[in-house]
Amino acid sequence: MLPESLRKALAIQIELSCALWSLDREDNIAGVELPFALAKKYPRADESFTWHWVFPQATRSRDPRTGITRRHHFYNDTLRRGLKRAMKQVGVMKPASPHTLGHSFATHLLQSGADIRTVETLLGHVDVNEERSATMIYTHMAKIAGGVKSPIDKLLAMPAPVRASRETLRALNEMPA
Repeated sequence: MLPESLRKALAIQIELSCALWSLDREDNIAGVELPFALAKKYPRADESFTWHWVFPQATRSRDPRTGITRRHHFYNDTLRRGLKRAMKQVGVMKPASPHTLGHSFATHLLQSGADIRTVETLLGHVDVNEERSATMIYTHMAKIAGGVKSPIDKLLAMPAPVRASRETLRALNEMPA
């Protein structure tokens, strides 16, 4: 599901991705690397924006196996570092990772009334029986109620937390205990 609040941001991201793809085409940089069977079936697909990443890396890199320079997808470590940086900027001190966001997503869905089978499907748990115990963990954190909507829209509607200025924090630190 795509939260309404993120539709505009996603459209902008796709425009940015298209701009990077266009730059790569102008510089004769190879497109997306496809698995052999797809590359054979669609010989020019790697040069098409349709196959380009929605979230590409900002830089190009050289594949050590083939020697071909191309742009790759957003790496997990890039996302992890960006999340840590964003958390620090807004003052979140608790440890979190992209995996934590998945747990939060599942918990908020359950709190919003989604049934466990829907949550399992959205999380990509293909074999319901095998993944049941992993998904059941979320149920102890959530009270099941109403219909299913993206929990992000509800969170974005909440008032922003009040943040103390550096001067206030410094004064609080200097107060005797």
